[in-house]
Amino acid sequence: MHHLSKNEPKPARPWTLFVIHHSHTDIGYTERQERIEQYHADFIRQALKITEAAHRGERPEWKSFRWTCETFWAVERFLESASAEEKEAFQQAVTRGNIELSGTYLNMTELPDFDLLLRNHSKAQQFAKSFGHRIDSAMTADINGYGWGYAASLLQNNIEHLFSCIHTHHGMYPLGRKQTPFWWETPDGVKLLVWNGEHYMFGNELGFCPDALGKYIIKDEIQHFLMEPEPRHDEIASLRIHRYLWNLEQEQYPYSFVPIMVSGLGTDNASPNADIAEWIAKWNEQHGDRITIKMATLSEFFATLKQEDLSSLPIHRGDWPDWWTDGVASTAMHTQIYRDAQRTLRKVKKLDPNHEAASLADIDEASQALTMYAEHTWGYHSSVYEPWHPQVQMLEVRKQSYAAEASKLAYRSLDKALIARKGALLAPKRPLRYEIINTEPAKATLLVTIPLDGWETVLLQKEFLLIDESTGQAIPYQLSSTQAIVTELTLLPGESRTLHLHPVDNAGLYADSNKIVTARNTEPIPCEGVYDIWSASSAKHPIHIGDEFVESDTMRIEWRIKEGITAWIDKTLSADLLVMNRKHAPFTPVYEVTPAQDEHNPSQICSTRSRMGRNRKGVNVQRDSGRLTKVKVLDNGPLYALVELVYEVKGLSYYALHLKMFANQPRVEVSVRFHKDSVWLPENVYVALPFSLGPEAELYVEKAGCLVRPWKDQLPGSCLDYTAVQEGLFWHSAKDQGALALSMTDTPLLQLGTLEHVPRKLHTMQSEDSRPSTYAWILTNYWETNFKATLGGFYEFRYALERLHQVDPQETVGSLHASTGQFTVHRIQS
Repeated sequence: MHHLSKNEPKPARPWTLFVIHHSHTDIGYTERQERIEQYHADFIRQALKITEAAHRGERPEWKSFRWTCETFWAVERFLESASAEEKEAFQQAVTRGNIELSGTYLNMTELPDFDLLLRNHSKAQQFAKSFGHRIDSAMTADINGYGWGYAASLLQNNIEHLFSCIHTHHGMYPLGRKQTPFWWETPDGVKLLVWNGEHYMFGNELGFCPDALGKYIIKDEIQHFLMEPEPRHDEIASLRIHRYLWNLEQEQYPYSFVPIMVSGLGTDNASPNADIAEWIAKWNEQHGDRITIKMATLSEFFATLKQEDLSSLPIHRGDWPDWWTDGVASTAMHTQIYRDAQRTLRKVKKLDPNHEAASLADIDEASQALTMYAEHTWGYHSSVYEPWHPQVQMLEVRKQSYAAEASKLAYRSLDKALIARKGALLAPKRPLRYEIINTEPAKATLLVTIPLDGWETVLLQKEFLLIDESTGQAIPYQLSSTQAIVTELTLLPGESRTLHLHPVDNAGLYADSNKIVTARNTEPIPCEGVYDIWSASSAKHPIHIGDEFVESDTMRIEWRIKEGITAWIDKTLSADLLVMNRKHAPFTPVYEVTPAQDEHNPSQICSTRSRMGRNRKGVNVQRDSGRLTKVKVLDNGPLYALVELVYEVKGLSYYALHLKMFANQPRVEVSVRFHKDSVWLPENVYVALPFSLGPEAELYVEKAGCLVRPWKDQLPGSCLDYTAVQEGLFWHSAKDQGALALSMTDTPLLQLGTLEHVPRKLHTMQSEDSRPSTYAWILTNYWETNFKATLGGFYEFRYALERLHQVDPQETVGSLHASTGQFTVHRIQS
């Protein structure tokens, strides 16, 4: 092996390098999903053969070999096909410490709710327990962060350590430095020991794996090519290892050891490689007196770390926003379906807690489909360069099918749970009887649509009453312009109410001669059935609609043509709920496109994207915001009014807001409907949400298992620009005026930083008086790989804004869940 010249920097103290050998799991990035399953199952077989040969003494040069199963998903795939002998050998290798189980299931986005996190983080531990073993460590690779609840989920599953290997492409590690430990404190005050590590294939760049010498993070003068035999391999490895350790010393790195991840091939989804152990043995023969390299497992590394005095380690509380969850907005319709399926599964668990209707297997099958959609890989590696390629198309459809499968399985379980509650299937003479259930954790007042089959809408032409069976009294309802029956109910958590339709005239058309009318001569009744003439009865409705406003007793929304919505007034507070210095009016669409020099050249379309870094747009980005062009009243009645606002904006051939203002409470439901043009260039679409409860109000977002105050409850150096929410966000008043809740039913990404192309700031870089802006980031295709290349298609995304009187932020979370989950309505037997 090469010896350094006198001019090269040399580390001053002895070092130990812990080499953690694993295979990064990317499902569908390098190959078909089922092929990746085969690969990873076989990787464990290969690792098992290596460790068995070493254990039996057949290959003593492999004695130091260690293999870490990065994901338990890979272990599951192995166990599905393993023989009894293989399973026994695997368990023995894990017990000996030759093979290690990581407590993570897959590398995830932030889509999963806390239920799914707990389920996934329990799997490896449960398997280990089955043969008397315990896992204490977990690792992730590639992904750029986790919600705050992720730490709590690991700890609740008895996992004490997390090793993070962040890939800083379009992302960044926190804390301002890599290769450093810290305590990550949960909202409950429990601490997880985290190693904020280097890229997951950095060991390949240092030369630990012969014939897989990489160059990605290291920017040096040495030119070589990945996966080609490199005759200078040992010389390059020695040079880089010495330089790296010398540099750690210059940076005041406090330990005499450092962990490095390595892959067996120069690719993701790579096999184990016994050559690593052999190369390390040769290195140690020559350099082990000063620089010892040791293959290790996660738990071995953390055990060494915990021999140090960790009392002075920094303790960080808060969120670790994932830069890479943005992929979910490249397949926004399927993400919408995913979120609905996740809520539906939560409903099933509430309706059927003992699994008497939907079995545990039913729930687990749906949970698995949710997991596979939420895994971090968002498509084939050439998805943008050659979006027409059959492999791109195939893997895109398969990825998206996980959301569809989750939806089907969740609703199948819901159907079972509702049938168990006397649900009525289709049959002649079904009673017009309905159960409405609040499965959410908060009291809520919501509009409820009573479902009728198409042939039953003829009933609406006659008089009827809507009876609440708990009181025997008729309750108010409104017939919508689409011939639906809408009523309003207030339900406590877990409460249900039964309603039925009661025709006033059961005896036939001529039962009451006083009601027989041949024709009316004083009312504007059109023969074609289109009611578009103002009548005196319209003025009786509790919601008043003018040319430039809609107003209830509690809310008033104003607009102007071209400008959009100009005021959103809470009349009880006599305050406008809009931010004064807003750049865009509420629910205005904002469209961005970054041109390429040659828009017909795939290479330039990709390179334009790769240069974006963390801005997610080019310096030459073109931005257009929507202009309000027309307003139309669609409905107005005793319970609500519905107004349509139509905009024009570049990139979208149609964009309309449907504002549904409630008559009896300060709540407005908003539907955003649009048709997105198909464009190959990198794009973003945002919807402005410039709301607040005053300059002193605190902004909260609900994330899996916790509440977070963006720009406050975060790790230093973490992403300020956006975050992924579960059910929504709210502004909590500092003056005990309650909260302003904004539910985000379909779109999880909340943009917080400026839309401008500027050097991005990380948490703690912002000025003390700066406050996040709020936009729903609904569509993006800015990555040069992985993402779906075009965003074209039809979409509808739903939001709701509601003034709440809760003074406890935790209570507001329940209201957000009720707002997005809505009441469960089903038809029941008599």
